[in-house]
Amino acid sequence: MKMKTVLLLAVSMLLVFTLGQSVFAFSDTGKDPNKSKIEALQKQGVIKGEKGDKFNSNGKLTYAAGITLLVNGFNLNIDNIRFIKEPKVSDYYTNLKDNAWYSKAFIIAQYNGIDVPKNVKADDVMTREQFAHHLFKAIMKQGDYAFIEMFMTLNDEKDVNKDYMDSIQKLLISKIASLDKNNNFYPKKAITRSDAAAWLYDGIQFVKDTTTIPAYQEIQDLKLTVTSVNKDINQVTISGQAPHPGYGLKVTSINFVDGQAVIQVETVQPDPDKMYPQVITEVSATTYVDAAYKPVLASAEDGVSSSDIAVSSSAVAS
Repeated sequence: MKMKTVLLLAVSMLLVFTLGQSVFAFSDTGKDPNKSKIEALQKQGVIKGEKGDKFNSNGKLTYAAGITLLVNGFNLNIDNIRFIKEPKVSDYYTNLKDNAWYSKAFIIAQYNGIDVPKNVKADDVMTREQFAHHLFKAIMKQGDYAFIEMFMTLNDEKDVNKDYMDSIQKLLISKIASLDKNNNFYPKKAITRSDAAAWLYDGIQFVKDTTTIPAYQEIQDLKLTVTSVNKDINQVTISGQAPHPGYGLKVTSINFVDGQAVIQVETVQPDPDKMYPQVITEVSATTYVDAAYKPVLASAEDGVSSSDIAVSSSAVAS
């Protein structure tokens, strides 16, 4: 009886140890600057080690591991797609094997627009620019985000694949990725497992902390600029901030009341069938009014009062 009790206790301890191993910290990340991010992803079940409790921070990230990382990190799936026949990874990627541990991740990536090369091999090493591009695609699958219109200067810009530059710029602007002290990105260098985990963690946080752009919205921060054309005519430009260049402004009417030219404008919504770069853009509309009238916007709710009107003293000869 005593032996049976001891045996049961031993089995119970073994089960506790086995089940608990998945949340134990990696034994080789103690000096990794990205340790906290790696451990956070590990606890979420997003990443696993390579050999038991080893993470291998400085190891190179393969495409199989990288795509699986992105699919797990952003919970990408194909649950809303109905297939006539079960999809196979070899239908899309000629060098990948069906029923491999990575197969489903690549199928999911295919249907979520992660833009994986069709000739990729599972053990191909991902470069920093490749992981940046696929990461950005995964982020944008979560919703539309507006980015400030800025270009980050890279000392090694000539080495960047032009198809990946926009993705790299957006990650740099949003501080998901960064340059070294000499403004180098090292686009063709293999990304380490540590850096990939850190970028993924920050990408997930960006999605959590950043408000997505509504499908349609009105132009914000409208302003009037008045420029004299001649002594009788003024050019009036109405401008504002839009989330991307697909938006526009148009003047719909002008009413002349009590010495004022009351200008009504309307937001031109983007074409839903087109793709636009997600950069905050100034859009404008121009009209002409009699110089005897003071231009104002139709509604005070548009945020424009007489103090918002900028008058240019430069006149164009008639």
